Amino acid sequence: MPENNHIAAPYQVSVEVGGRVLTLETGKIAKQANGAIVARYGDTVILNTACMATKANDKDFLPLTVDYRENTYSAGKIPGGFFKREGRPTEKEILTSRLIDRPMRPLFPNHGGTKPR
Repeated sequence: MPENNHIAAPYQVSVEVGGRVLTLETGKIAKQANGAIVARYGDTVILNTACMATKANDKDFLPLTVDYRENTYSAGKIPGGFFKREGRPTEKEILTSRLIDRPMRPLFPNHGGTKPR
């Protein structure tokens, strides 16, 4: 896997939105990704990463993956049963991933003359 040679210095921006502080920070974690941001809004924290190849290819395929996971272990809510922690995503997580993925795909340019789905 090609590594990211450019490591940005930690950077943080905060703004008040709707009575709570929205904080975006980058450069501290997920340094192997080409881009990573940690967003904090109230008690909610997300990590968003983006990775890409070092050179372009001529394939007629956009390998976009949206993986939404709801981790509540710090609150003491650990799912029971056979599938624990790193098990398969729940139905809600799958549907949320699709709700994020579907509107985002048309935003990418049309490469190779294919029609968008």
